[in-house]
Parts: sequence; C-alpha cells; structure tokens
Amino acid sequence: MQLGLSMTDIVITEFLEPGAVKVLERDYRVLWDRDLWNKRKELETLVRDIPALIVRNRTRVDKALLDLAPNLKVVGRLGVGLDNIDVAECKARGIEICAARGANANSVSEYVIAMAMTLLRGAAYTSSARLVTGQWPREELGKGAELAGKVLGIIGLGSIGATSARKASALDMRVIAFDPNLPEAHENWKLARKVALNELIGTADVITLHCELSKETRGLMGKEALARMKKGAILINSARGGIVDEAACAAGLKSGHLGGAALDVFDDEPIKADVGKLFAGIPNVILTPHISGVTLEANSRVSFMTVESVVQVLKRTR
Repeated sequence: MQLGLSMTDIVITEFLEPGAVKVLERDYRVLWDRDLWNKRKELETLVRDIPALIVRNRTRVDKALLDLAPNLKVVGRLGVGLDNIDVAECKARGIEICAARGANANSVSEYVIAMAMTLLRGAAYTSSARLVTGQWPREELGKGAELAGKVLGIIGLGSIGATSARKASALDMRVIAFDPNLPEAHENWKLARKVALNELIGTADVITLHCELSKETRGLMGKEALARMKKGAILINSARGGIVDEAACAAGLKSGHLGGAALDVFDDEPIKADVGKLFAGIPNVILTPHISGVTLEANSRVSFMTVESVVQVLKRTR
C-alpha cells in the first residue's frame, strides 16, 4: 500500500510474503517497496516519523539512519543475521530488534545436506549434458563418495547448526562442532561432539559455517585455515560472506586441495564480476545467490514470525 509519509506506521524495504503484509494492514498503515533497500535517500525520508521498520539483509540500519528515526520502536529482521543492523546503537536507543530465529533453519540445513551429497559425488549429478550426446561415463562418474561415515564439522551450533546436525546424524554422519558462544550446558551440545576450532578444521570431511559475521569471524576461513583442511574436504558457507576468503577458496579448489565448495553468500552482494571470475571454470564449486534459507515454506515462516513479533512490540509500546 502506497501512502503519504505522514500516514505511514510501518515501512518494509525488501521482499516478504504478501499475506503477512495483509496482516499488518489490518491495524497499521504500511508502505512496502521491495526495492527500497536500494533507495537510501528515499528511505532516509520515510523513517523520520515511523515506529516500525522491517528489513532483510540488504538494508543498512546504521547509526546515520537511526539518527533520522527518532520515533522508531522496533526493527523487524526477515532472517537471523544482524550484521546489517547496528545492534549496539539500537539497544542504546531502546529500539527492539525482532529476528526470525529458527524460521529458515530447515531450509538452510537441507541446502547443506544437498550440497555435501552433490560435491562428494563429484560430477555425477551434473553431467546430464554428456549423456544427452550419447556418452556413458559410468566408470569416471562412479568414483564419488558416500555421506555416511563422513565427519561433518559445524562452526556455529545455533538453531541452523543444530538442525543440520540432526539431519546429518540421521544420515549416519559423525558430527563435531565449534561454538565459543554456546553455553557448556546447552542442549545443542547433545547433537555434536565439542571440539576446538583447529581440530574441527583438520579432521572434518565437510565443514559447514553457521556463525555470524563479526570481527572474530571475518576471514575465519582464510588461506591458512583452508590449507589446514583435509585434502579433498568440502567447504559450505551459507552463513555470511566475509567469513570465507573467496580468493583463497578459489585457489584451494584450483590446486586440488579442496574437494569442493558451495558458497551461497559473498563478501559483496550481489556478486561482482571480478569475484565470479575467480571461480570461472572450476568444476567442483557451486555458487548460489543467497538462497539457502529462501524457500516457499521458509519465506512464509520468516515473514509471519517477523510480522507477529513487530506487532507485539507496537502494541506493548503504544
């Protein structure tokens, strides 16, 4: 619904389930523009009087924007990562942040399992074009590996990491994890053997990242860490770009040290041509446009969970 600035209660800057917008429109005046994340000047004008802002990962909710939003009470995050939001500044101003934690865990963990299976099989699942021409490379493509018995190393054992651990265990993988922020007594540790980061990197057959991007995790999987991985091991990043050094990853794939990589996130999104060129011609890499957690089901859960949380805050802070 396009409304005048003075008539707006909630601004939504990116895509979400239309049905969730209708829920908001029952009681609030909503302005929804899925491309508003890319219209900074317009957004700066829109936030001046609103009590609620709903974003995904592309909208920068930084101090400069918050300075222009004196009436803002809540920021709804359609997802879980908060690296695009100045959390400390929101806290200082009493602005609540509502993230949809757990809503896309199933979708991301299915992506992880699918990528691990695909990459361990080599080109077995991606060679249809050869068979179309009459080729029959059965011996060549029959040298892939099974998932069962392999070690899955999870960096970040929150809701997504835990869901990935459950699925991997059900497929007879052995699961180890590193998460310095998860309390010792947390129930998620029942799903994985706790190990140090260096042990995980050096022993896992498949490493999957589910940690936030921070000063501590930026460049975590850089040249040295990638070199410590087992020869032939698989790396999957569906967390945040910047955690993996993209150039080092491409080099590890080209050298044959890495057995494969699936990258769903990049340091700069959308992916730039120079980054894409790093991976051009590499057969054992799968690049996807930040869609591991975006399925029909996950988008619905994320949208409605975020909307419901934002409404609760607005009702409580009237």
